[in-house]
Amino acid sequence: MRKAQKTLEYQLATLGVGLILGLCIPMLALDARAESLNVKPGAWEMTVTTVVSGMKLSPETAANMTPAQRVQTEQMMNAREGKPHTMTVASCVTKEDVSQDRIIKEMEDEDDDAEVNCKVKVISKSSSKLVIDQICPGPPASTGHLTIEAKTPESLVATGDRNLKGSGKTHMDIKGKWLRASCEGIEE
Repeated sequence: MRKAQKTLEYQLATLGVGLILGLCIPMLALDARAESLNVKPGAWEMTVTTVVSGMKLSPETAANMTPAQRVQTEQMMNAREGKPHTMTVASCVTKEDVSQDRIIKEMEDEDDDAEVNCKVKVISKSSSKLVIDQICPGPPASTGHLTIEAKTPESLVATGDRNLKGSGKTHMDIKGKWLRASCEGIEE
């Protein structure tokens, strides 16, 4: 069952959770020469709401599960279908994070274990707003659209959509607020 749970976690990450967590940490520049989002470094609280629809087990994933694991996993996915799921996480954003090319890099290297080679297109960027499209050839193929807006140096909002070919869609809304300059007590 541990492997089935790990596989489900991977699928959820592929559907958007990985993207969400990638956003919770960085709030950063596109490259060393580009403008950074105007946000303070330090401890941030990110409230992330996701809605998943049409999620299906891939044939590869299903083949690695026992029938009981498959049924349990499908029941979990069906229970979450179309329902908002909200989580709040604390994250540390350092001065280095604010000046690095991490959003683009993370979106291009979607999966650390494989060469996904996603293409990222920057639609617009400024110190207050970043809009990005992502196309990943897969498997499974997917597209994504992300908007991050620094409302003030201490607050941001983001929205993202991920469409996984044949495996579902994820929509996310993120609200972030700066807590303090120190990251003490935040585990990464």
